[in-house]
Amino acid sequence: MNQRQFSSNPQAMAHLRHDMSNHHSAHFQWQVEGKLGLVTINRPEKKNPLTFDSYAGLRDLFRKLQHANDIKVVIISGAGGNFCSGGNVHEIIGPLIGMNMPELLEFTRMTGDLVKAMRNCPQPIISAIDGICAGAGAMIALGSDLRLGTPRARTAFLFNRVGLAGCDMGACALLPRMIGQGRASELLYTGRDMNAQEGLAWGFFNSLVEPDQLQPEARNWATRIADGPSFGNAMTKKMLHQEWNMGLDEAIEAEAQAQAICMQTEDFHRAYHAFVARQQPVFQGD
Repeated sequence: MNQRQFSSNPQAMAHLRHDMSNHHSAHFQWQVEGKLGLVTINRPEKKNPLTFDSYAGLRDLFRKLQHANDIKVVIISGAGGNFCSGGNVHEIIGPLIGMNMPELLEFTRMTGDLVKAMRNCPQPIISAIDGICAGAGAMIALGSDLRLGTPRARTAFLFNRVGLAGCDMGACALLPRMIGQGRASELLYTGRDMNAQEGLAWGFFNSLVEPDQLQPEARNWATRIADGPSFGNAMTKKMLHQEWNMGLDEAIEAEAQAQAICMQTEDFHRAYHAFVARQQPVFQGD
C-alpha cells in the first residue's frame, strides 16, 4: 500500500493511531502529542539502562512507526538527568556469560535490529541527550537523525571496556561517517568519554543547550520539522541512508527519481499555490 492509498483510508489510519497510542513497555514511556512521538527511557534510579525487553520493545516500536503516517517526528530522551547508560551489567552482561553461540548471535542481531528499525522508519528522530549516554545508549543517539545535547552530556562507546569489540550495533559504520575515521577509532579503541564540547566540535551534536532548555528546544526542532512536508522529509531520510552505498552517478539518478515522486504529492502543489498567493504553505503530508 503506497503513501497516498494509506492516507486515503481513514479506518486504517484510525486503527494505526490507536495501536501506536497503546504501545506500552515496563522500562520506557511512549506518548503521542499531536504530530510528535515521545520516547522516554525511564529507569532513572540506574541512569536508564536497557534490558532484553526494552531492546525488543524499542525495536518493535520503531518498526510500527514505519506505517504511522500521523506521527511526523520522534524525540528520544531519558528520565532523571541522564539519557541512557546502555546494557545493564547484571541484567544484560551477566546472562550473556551463560549463553551459547546461537543465543548470543540472536541477542546481538536483535540489538542491531533496533538501529535498523530506527533508520528504516520514515520519521526524523531527534535524541535529546543529557548526562550519561553510553554503550547502546550512545548507539541509539548515533542512530538518530539529529542530536541535541547539554554541556554535561558525556558520550561513550564503551564496548571494549567490557572486553568486546567496538563494532557493536553498527558503530564502525555510523560513527566514522559522523565524526571521521580517526576520531571514531580513538573512541572505539579506548572507550573513553566524549565530552559535550568535543561532540559539538566533531559534529556528533547539532547543538548544545542548558539542561532546562533541552526538552523545549527538542520540541521546537521537532515541531518545525513536523510542520514541513512529511513525505518529502521521509524521502530525504531514505536517500541519506541509501546513498551511503552509491556512487555519485547512482546517487544523482536516485535523487532524480525521488524528487519526481515528491513532485506528485499534494504538498508540492500546496507550496506552489501558497507561493503564488504570497502565503505560507500548510503541509498535510500527502
